Amino acid sequence: MTFLAAAGPFDPDSTLRYLARHAIPGVEVVDPACRTFTRLVPRFGGSGPIRVDLAPRGVELQLVESAVEPTAELASLVRAWFDLDADVAAIGAVLDRDPILAAAGRASSAGRIVGFPDGFEAAITTVLGQQVSLAAMRTFAGRLAAAYGSAGPAGLTIFPTPTRLAGLAVDALRAAVGVTGARARTLQAVAALFADGFALDGSITPAAARASLLEVPGIGPWTVEYLAMRVLHDPDACPAGDLVLRRAVGVEGTAAVLTRAEAWRPYRAYAVMRLWSSALAATGR
Repeated sequence: MTFLAAAGPFDPDSTLRYLARHAIPGVEVVDPACRTFTRLVPRFGGSGPIRVDLAPRGVELQLVESAVEPTAELASLVRAWFDLDADVAAIGAVLDRDPILAAAGRASSAGRIVGFPDGFEAAITTVLGQQVSLAAMRTFAGRLAAAYGSAGPAGLTIFPTPTRLAGLAVDALRAAVGVTGARARTLQAVAALFADGFALDGSITPAAARASLLEVPGIGPWTVEYLAMRVLHDPDACPAGDLVLRRAVGVEGTAAVLTRAEAWRPYRAYAVMRLWSSALAATGR
């Protein structure tokens, strides 16, 4: 087991709630009582499951079915995944200058941006979550994994590969997942992009990633900025067209949000996450 310390305060409870709201059935398991999160990360150590134990000062990383210590590469991925190196004090000092953000920070303990362990999975689940609730996204993603994923150890499912999804007929994909034909075509197009060698990770600049993704039919600025926030770790990403964001700051239109968000630079992504988390906290979910 390897302990990965956070730079500054870390809130395990809000992080666990965030993971639970986004967890893909069959692929990820959240245990609130034990504060653990378990899933497969096939790129590291084969397809063995990893377990992350969330604690007040950081996370404990463990390979579930192995006595071997996690590799430095896996530890680095998990640090980025849980945003452990973010300077939350410096970020908070900037954001708290805005009265709305200051109030949102008091209502929500979120200070870090939880990411994804895999860029392709992130892109596919983000497309599935366009214009639907988180619960609907999880339902769609669970169906997709059950239909086209593969069985892994510990009863977990390995998320479908780009090649697998790219080779499917649109009608089969639509029927299996329960999405519209247009959404199924976007899923297939995203899979084809990744199958052709595109990667959403540290090997590509945020600008290049944005440009490539925006060429995919059905991918718009909101999706691109969301992925920049949660996968590329761009601290200044800003999905300005987001409805919850517009309501939170009390303005209409993308241009008005971007104008207001100038004061949040270079941490617009953290401002957005703070407002989203506050909105969720207000609903009691």
